[in-house]
Amino acid sequence: MSYDPRTGERHGEVRATPPEEVEALLARAAAAGRAVATSSPADRAGWLRAVADALEVPDTAAALASLADRETALGVARLSGELARTAAQLRFYAEVAEEGSWLGATSDHATGTTPALARVRQPLGPVAVFGASNFPFAFGVLGNDTATALAAGCPVVAKAHPAHPLLSVELARVAGAALRDAGAPDGSLGLVAGFAAGTALVTSAHTRAVAFTGSQRGGLALWRLANEREVVIPVFAEMGTVNPVVVTAAGAERLEDVAGGFVASFTLGTGQFCTKPGLLLAPVGSRAAEAVGRALRAAAPSGWLLTEAIGREAAAGVEDLVRAGGDVVARVATAAGGWAAPATVLSVEAVELVHGSRLLEECFGPVALVAEYADEAELRRVLGELQGALAASVMSGGPEDPDLPACVAVLAPLVGRVAVDDWPTGVAWTWAQHHGGPWPATSAPQATSVGAAALDRFTRPVAYQSVPDAALPPALRADNPWRLPRRVDGVMEWPP
Repeated sequence: MSYDPRTGERHGEVRATPPEEVEALLARAAAAGRAVATSSPADRAGWLRAVADALEVPDTAAALASLADRETALGVARLSGELARTAAQLRFYAEVAEEGSWLGATSDHATGTTPALARVRQPLGPVAVFGASNFPFAFGVLGNDTATALAAGCPVVAKAHPAHPLLSVELARVAGAALRDAGAPDGSLGLVAGFAAGTALVTSAHTRAVAFTGSQRGGLALWRLANEREVVIPVFAEMGTVNPVVVTAAGAERLEDVAGGFVASFTLGTGQFCTKPGLLLAPVGSRAAEAVGRALRAAAPSGWLLTEAIGREAAAGVEDLVRAGGDVVARVATAAGGWAAPATVLSVEAVELVHGSRLLEECFGPVALVAEYADEAELRRVLGELQGALAASVMSGGPEDPDLPACVAVLAPLVGRVAVDDWPTGVAWTWAQHHGGPWPATSAPQATSVGAAALDRFTRPVAYQSVPDAALPPALRADNPWRLPRRVDGVMEWPP
């Protein structure tokens, strides 16, 4: 069912895909698997660029942004920008696929003591993609997971998100037509809808990997399903937790600026970003909670939550945090009617921040905690109690801040990304990006869901021993038909 978060009004309904149709779609994807896997990186790049072009046809882009706004209440301006970002992501992954270094093509000629060996990454096969509610384009049906799976040579069957089901269907239609016109094999991209269809996606013998962006509850449920299969498959779940911010002693001297940045970051998108900073740790005596409260009241953030359930859970989460020892410092209404929840900042004593406390669990929505630490020892203790997280920030007194190196060093084992004097919201798709983190922020801490390295998730290395050149995959043949960078006898060789 499709709803308008501003009013709760129903827009329409997407039919749940029955089990036999799910299996048929996955069978088509599996049948297409070899053709997709053996297509050249340049061909796959062409498919991705064709989808990007289709999204940017003016009438199509306007219709998609309008439809997304009706289902998410995120605003046409923001959604138009996100749609443009999605097209840019698709083109970036096309470039990554074409460049080819991600394949890790490596050859060692035979010597007197060892046989000839060659190694390259091979696609896994059909990937089930579960997109996010909060980024209906950039992390949805055509988001990073789908783009990187196709770039890596894997067909995709995506699940329509219940927060924007009509948009999911339309995105699959637009992309399907673009892929067909670009020559992609039939079955390269499919879509299913409904809770039971999602379960069937994970448990089908045709599925070779799962990619998920969402809550810990949802991600862990899929992870358990995949691990209960007769043939276990990898689940790359980006689930998010409490992302901490540490203010150093020198950083506290600019606390008003830090407080304003913190508020802007934790209320961005009505607090529905997976990288939302949820806990600010400042030196004792800094009166950080009061500063954040003032900044929140001055900012007067606005917006709705994506679903009725998210709104209900955000309100219940604040009540849980109060029962666990938090004190409400400021609470500001974000919207009237519909699925709204007030933006809230709470203060808590650092001594209450212990492993297993509700205070250290994510509250999805515009909610954040502030605590003051007495000294470095207490800061280290608190950070040691936190779950693994996607990102952390250090707010310092500048590059010469004597506390900065130690803060970065203590945060690095806890998260997938450390930012200094910057906020982690807004995840760039680049070669150096890592969007992941230790369990339970993700189910696979070594993997990233954004950036060039995201293709690695959907491949596995295969070595070929004493295999004649004609029998090797194209990436390893002597004539290098895909024009890849390769390592030969330990030396990197670049195509002209």
